[in-house]
Amino acid sequence: MLTAVAISNYRSLRNIVIPLQNLNVVTGANGSGKSSFYRALRLLGDTAQGRVVPSLAREGGLQSTLWAGPESIAKSVRRGEYPVEGTRREQPVNLRLGFASDDLGYLIDLGLPRPSSSAFGLDPEIKRECIWHGLVLRPAAMLVDRQGPLVRVRGENGSWNIATKTLASFDSMMTHVGDPRNAPETLVLRESIRAWRFYDHFRTDVDAPARLSHIGTRTPILGNDGADIAAAIETIREIGDVDALIAAVSDAFPQSRLSITNSAGRFSLLMQQHGLLRPLDAAELSDGTLRYLLWIAALLTPRPPAVMVLNEPETSLHPDLLAPLARLIARAAERSQVIVVTHASQLIAALREHGSNSLTLEKSFGETTIARAEDLDLPAWHWPSR
Repeated sequence: MLTAVAISNYRSLRNIVIPLQNLNVVTGANGSGKSSFYRALRLLGDTAQGRVVPSLAREGGLQSTLWAGPESIAKSVRRGEYPVEGTRREQPVNLRLGFASDDLGYLIDLGLPRPSSSAFGLDPEIKRECIWHGLVLRPAAMLVDRQGPLVRVRGENGSWNIATKTLASFDSMMTHVGDPRNAPETLVLRESIRAWRFYDHFRTDVDAPARLSHIGTRTPILGNDGADIAAAIETIREIGDVDALIAAVSDAFPQSRLSITNSAGRFSLLMQQHGLLRPLDAAELSDGTLRYLLWIAALLTPRPPAVMVLNEPETSLHPDLLAPLARLIARAAERSQVIVVTHASQLIAALREHGSNSLTLEKSFGETTIARAEDLDLPAWHWPSR
């Protein structure tokens, strides 16, 4: 289980450490940094896929995602005695992301490229990566250490072995140093991160893939576009918790039930609702009903991930559905660590009834912080030098 996520110099997240438990709710006003936190988690997930540099490019490149304020904000500025002004930079430009867990921790430090004649001269470079054992990075707990092109792996006797001296600046050691014999920690961590699951704004418009029939195959993991919802529901019925499926539908839509039709291998989702003479297919369902069924298919997965991140799951849902959604999320948190990013007060209150770790983000002088952080037992965090 992740115990903390640390983010430095990513958009409004100048330097923040988010403590995590099994069921987490991250909330805050519009513009407080919730979306930036979600995107930072996705960037961490992209490191295991070798996509962190292209993902930053889609956001406008490193320069567009870096903290836009001064390197430090003096107390006198916070008290309003002086205006915010730029100061002489003392540290190298960096964007740093990392997490700690009960087992292995990981961090990545990205910076500006060295001047060159390359056409890709604006690509960020990976300056440092570390994997360690335990909750806090310490020299004695370091297992894999990347500095520039050099990657070292700690051997069984405690000595360092060089895995490579030529790792490209745009390649992560997570995808290029995964020897199961000499660097098993990298391989284990990479596969764990690759299993993280992100769900963000299912489409339910008239042309949404979830409204159409598709060739069905066993689908233990719902796709991000929801196109395979019928196959995912049928997979739950066959190899998952069918009682939980029935209960989740009844909880939100009393006396309703789902069925799947199979026509020459093409699966279609049908919903029989109380009072109607025939079931409705997915194309006829309201946006909110279809989106809730998508959440059922995602959260009752027969193959639960270690980490599941839900971004604004309340979108398009009637307030009456938020308490059932909270119960569905809480059930998922029995099998996975769940992080919910939301600003729906009813959903937040319902999740608190299930013992959620509720964190509120706020912004001051353009910087995102945790509200009432002084009352929290924030985890220790250390960023290594380059």
